[in-house]
Amino acid sequence: MKSIKKHIIILSVLFLFLLTASPTWALSLKGRVEEHTLKNGMKILMLKRHYSPTVSFFMSFKVGSVEEYSGISGTAHLLEHMLFKGTKVLGTRDYIKEKKVLDETDRIAVRLDNEILKGKKADEAKISKLKAELGRLQKRHKRYVVKDEIDSIYSKNGGVGLNASTSYDVTRYMVSLPSNRVELWAKIESDRMSNPVLREFYSERDVVMEERRQRIESDPDGKLYENFMASAFIAHPYRRPIIGWVSDLMFLKKKTTERFFKTYYAPNNTVVAVVGDIDPSKTLEIIKKYFEHIPSQPIPSFIPTKEPEQMGERRVKVKFDANPSLIIGYHKPTVPDFDDYVFDVIDSILSRGRTSRFYKRLIEEEKIAVSAETANGLPGARYSNLFAVFATPRHPHTTAELEHFIYKEIETLKREPVTERELNKVKNQLQADFIRALNSNSGLSGKLSYYQTVAGDWRYIEDQLDVIERITPQDIMKAARKYLIEDNRTVAELVKKGK
Repeated sequence: MKSIKKHIIILSVLFLFLLTASPTWALSLKGRVEEHTLKNGMKILMLKRHYSPTVSFFMSFKVGSVEEYSGISGTAHLLEHMLFKGTKVLGTRDYIKEKKVLDETDRIAVRLDNEILKGKKADEAKISKLKAELGRLQKRHKRYVVKDEIDSIYSKNGGVGLNASTSYDVTRYMVSLPSNRVELWAKIESDRMSNPVLREFYSERDVVMEERRQRIESDPDGKLYENFMASAFIAHPYRRPIIGWVSDLMFLKKKTTERFFKTYYAPNNTVVAVVGDIDPSKTLEIIKKYFEHIPSQPIPSFIPTKEPEQMGERRVKVKFDANPSLIIGYHKPTVPDFDDYVFDVIDSILSRGRTSRFYKRLIEEEKIAVSAETANGLPGARYSNLFAVFATPRHPHTTAELEHFIYKEIETLKREPVTERELNKVKNQLQADFIRALNSNSGLSGKLSYYQTVAGDWRYIEDQLDVIERITPQDIMKAARKYLIEDNRTVAELVKKGK
């Protein structure tokens, strides 16, 4: 009886929240998002919300690691790092003098890379000499550098959440500021877009190499995931790690990175979302003032190699001195295909919280797993992707035993319709999550810019809850039967080294 009352209270609170919450959730966006396209093709999305004197900015560039090609993997991610190094104005004490040192540094670094690439034929004495010369130049260059000046300016002006991210599909830069600092944001970001200086390029390349060592080479989960993706995708660029393959990352060229920037960081490849305490007309004028003069660029028509239909199960084992674990993935369509929404529901049914099927069956009842989680839409959303299961067996059980029970739960999903009670619970959870994510300026601006860039229309936000509400138990069974099959499956297993 107590649990029923508790459930009623929770639903009542949610209902009151929907009635009283600030009107930022999906169904209230119609007519409130202002859309503009500058003369150079830059897309601007604005939404005024006068709930606090703040404003959040998200700049999304439709470029990620999928745009890389063999030999330059990791470029998009490294470039994200580099754009925090400053411009011809920011991050330098004297750019004219600094440039002379940078040019000489580039010359020596290219000679060093070329010598190392000779392999066994390389001249070790020459390598040692070039390394010493590079070190001297990098030390000399430091006298011209104003470290983290962009970060410092934003912080002094009340900025929070300054960050960036690179995915397979999109690269994004974000920050939140007091609402009277819109022009400051426009000055800094238009300068970064027009006049970036890739200073400290070679030392930052080493930083990313170390990041790769920590996140992948020395991390069992990272290593397993990398091998899983490379096995699940044999043709599509989703198979390459965002951070890059070691042999590519070691020798990424500055000129190649600059060319990558010029090609894809163009205004006609950019979506800017501004949400908060703004006057849209004044904000648009400021954006035009600082960004509209930046010339558009011809964006290469990009048609990645299509992933062929999988014709049978693929399996890969990764040996590592760590406890066993498991990743299972199934190919599926991406947004806005109806089945992608269905898999959002399946994701919640199988592994959301302590009432999910995996938790109750694998962790509580069978006590065969330490963890068992699912994820929909890996590793990106611009192209067909994966529904994946991540699981760790509980000692002394094996990955094979755990895998068997996972498939049993999947087969149940195919054979037995989900009850209306379970389905409604999941739909309510997804709705609450979605509303919560849109309740902050940064959350909403992030989603607007993301879906405009990846799905081609921010209105995906408006449609998502409506589509999920229409999903039936039969839709779930149909999708499970179509995609969650052996021939469409890739399995990656982490095996303890020495066994």
